Amino acid sequence: MNAPLHKELPPGLLDAAAVLSHVSATWDGDIVRQISDYIAIPAKSPGFDKDWAAHGHIETVVRNAATWVEAQKVEGLKLEIVRLAGRTPVLFFEIAATQPASNRSVLMYGHLDKQPEFTGWRKDLGPWSPKYEDGLLYGRGGADDGYAVYASIAAVQALKAQKVAHPRIVGLIETCEESGSYDLLPYIDALRTRLGQVELVICLDSGAGNYDQLWLTNSLRGMAGGVLKVEILTEGVHSGDASGVVPSSFRIMRQVLDRLEDSSTGRLLPQSFHCEIPTDRLAQARATAAILGEEVYKRFPWAHYDCEGASAFALPTTTDPLQALINRTWMPTLSVTGAEGFPALKDAGNVLRPYTAFKLSLRLPPLVEADQAVRELKTLLEDNAPYQARVTFEGGGGATGWNAPASAPWFEQALHEASRAHFGAPCGYVGQGGTIPLMSMLSRGFPAAQMMVCGVLGPRSNAHGPNEFLHVPYARKLTAAVAEVIARMPA
Repeated sequence: MNAPLHKELPPGLLDAAAVLSHVSATWDGDIVRQISDYIAIPAKSPGFDKDWAAHGHIETVVRNAATWVEAQKVEGLKLEIVRLAGRTPVLFFEIAATQPASNRSVLMYGHLDKQPEFTGWRKDLGPWSPKYEDGLLYGRGGADDGYAVYASIAAVQALKAQKVAHPRIVGLIETCEESGSYDLLPYIDALRTRLGQVELVICLDSGAGNYDQLWLTNSLRGMAGGVLKVEILTEGVHSGDASGVVPSSFRIMRQVLDRLEDSSTGRLLPQSFHCEIPTDRLAQARATAAILGEEVYKRFPWAHYDCEGASAFALPTTTDPLQALINRTWMPTLSVTGAEGFPALKDAGNVLRPYTAFKLSLRLPPLVEADQAVRELKTLLEDNAPYQARVTFEGGGGATGWNAPASAPWFEQALHEASRAHFGAPCGYVGQGGTIPLMSMLSRGFPAAQMMVCGVLGPRSNAHGPNEFLHVPYARKLTAAVAEVIARMPA
């Protein structure tokens, strides 16, 4: 007997080769060009562009995405740009279920706002100058995460192409994520009835441990930020005349920060900023450390220099892969991300400066409440200022982290099968050191939902920094894996 021309599949499952072929054609034929056009638009998040509405860049990228989605003619799709007064817009779409009528929904999330330019880009690259080279699409925002809305629709198209029944699918694409998503909760409240009963969230704004398998994010750190300012004079004075009598605002800044951080180890001192690590997360971290090994810390662009004829590199805080994973996902850390009160080096004369200001970014463990941390931080830094200097901390808001709910058996199996189908390896689990405020909001609003938090930010992709890139071959496979997981949702 002759073999059938088409392999018969169990109900609800996809032909993996066909789905990858379908999404790859969409990526190569259209999505790469769409994201290149997106990269060229400086749609900086409102936290970095106070005149975002007047500049119109956010409006442009939202309209461009909406136009593309509508042009795909996805059966059953309705789309709307939703606007609340004084807030950044969101793109909302809904695709009717092809399973028996139900209010259960899959929520697909992404964002279109971007981080600012930053410095240090390769000479032939730039934040607003897209360049596609060896499968990598360089430029600001392509990977973080302008690709999300395009990949979401491509995954749905792959389902439709194989006539696989699916539940109702809704999409929520915001434009305030890089500023802490402070506009998002009012939209969730306004759209709550239209979201339906969310049973699966697919968030494409996260990272990957490598480019060899699907990675599920199992935790996200929170964040507390703000500007710490130390003022000692009303104007600058001659350093030779005043030093030794007038204390340096920079030295006072160091003293104040010593209350928060042990500068020799980087450990944050307030115990309330720490939390116990759940045992299942420790077990997953051990498995991930075994997979990634030294790549956990070697993936960063360490400074290097010549030392006695040999090349020397700056060192990480630890070379233990497990400890490195824990440090970047479950330990609080302090970063100074900006400074004010300093002249440029070429303009720096012998002047004792009147003030020093630092922008602080405090990453919090997933189970620490951000609002409480911001209040404690303000009290800790401002009280009992050395030399009665004027010390102020203006909080820039906070976002509580997130610890993933337990995976339902179908969801865990779907992740592994999708990863094996498109990568040839099981799904990996990794915590991320960054923050996605939406996740804690959704976990509170939809406690029974499964959370597929994943993304393309793998080794050296460098979101927020110079030379950010989107790994297109990985993005193709991730898109196919998303389609696989939706197809495997129990009806």
